[in-house]
Amino acid sequence: MSTTAVSTSPNIATPTAAEVFAFADLEICAAATEQWPPADLDVGDQVPSVTGYVRRIHVDGRPLHAKYSLLGVSLVSLLRGACGPWPQVRATQQDYVQRTDALIGREAAQLRLLVELGRPRVCPVVGARRGVLFTESVTGPSLAQLLMDQPHHSAGLLTGTFSELRELHHQAAVQRLGPAGAIGERSIAGTFQRKFNGLSGPAYVQRLGADRCAVDDREEVVEALKQVVVRLHRLRGRVLPQPHRRVLVYGDLKPEHVLFPDGPDQPPVFIDPGLLLAGTAVDAAKLISRTVLTLAASRPGPETGKHVAHGIGVFAAGRMKGLSVKACRAWLRDVLVLWLMDSVNILTTYLSAPAELPLPAQGTALVGRAVALARMLDRISADLTTAGGPGAVWDGALDYAQAVAV
Repeated sequence: MSTTAVSTSPNIATPTAAEVFAFADLEICAAATEQWPPADLDVGDQVPSVTGYVRRIHVDGRPLHAKYSLLGVSLVSLLRGACGPWPQVRATQQDYVQRTDALIGREAAQLRLLVELGRPRVCPVVGARRGVLFTESVTGPSLAQLLMDQPHHSAGLLTGTFSELRELHHQAAVQRLGPAGAIGERSIAGTFQRKFNGLSGPAYVQRLGADRCAVDDREEVVEALKQVVVRLHRLRGRVLPQPHRRVLVYGDLKPEHVLFPDGPDQPPVFIDPGLLLAGTAVDAAKLISRTVLTLAASRPGPETGKHVAHGIGVFAAGRMKGLSVKACRAWLRDVLVLWLMDSVNILTTYLSAPAELPLPAQGTALVGRAVALARMLDRISADLTTAGGPGAVWDGALDYAQAVAV
């Protein structure tokens, strides 16, 4: 049974945010006490997230982030009842954190591997136990912030960020992470298939925005996303074959996950990896998708929108340099489909979040712009199924991205 099917069942007494958060706080404090027995602990603010539970914490004055994952699923799925009632979740979690394939253990191993590779720079792991991952806090502006503050440098910022993954994308890096260490749960296509598969998918879409949107807005969003999901299902099998050359991709490459503690002219630090085996189009598509969502959430105006959309175009052109015409067309099609899938994945996660779950600031902003985003996704997906070549669709998609910034 899919998690979506379970989460929409009316007969399950779902966990509450209060009991989930209180339990996670206890586990974080217990893990910190075990890790640093004599230390002075100061638990700080919760970092709003729809995936894992994250707290700021000071250990003897040292600022850290503590991340806790319950059963490896998102907080949205958990609070919607995907893993059963709270007593069942608690009992199962005790066994889950001991498993070698637990999500937090894999993420810690990935960060350590990236430190060994040397690039990209990542936040160091300082401890991992009881299902809690402790990492160094990283300061400095994010790529998302720089794109909004310096939009005329967008092309260089996007290209420079992607170039930091060169070592990771090298074929030799594949051997350093076995299949068991990958975080396939963060695959764009896999997430889309899981969310919108079978009978549970339409039911899931039909309930979107119930706790978050005004009635009229919700009706338009649901109808548009129904059409988008249908089109993407058709496109998925047609234009997303298994790539001939699979490498390690970062997987969760988002502008807010790239920080510049030493300034924009120095190599950035990446956080929250989701390494998996795939084609490099996956990293490019997620970076583009989340950059456009940053535009939509920030609404910086037409001038910034124009510069950032141009920067995305320059970045994509650089990725296609040296490819044949046929290969360029295939790459563009893949990136467009993955871009749409990723945007649908995150927008529907925010829209399906229960009202008691605090959203990150960007999530709240995107829920408020759900109508504009749904229209954009509807138009691009319609163009993909009806227009001639991917080049024309790509140019139109960049125009829509520019418009959503206003």
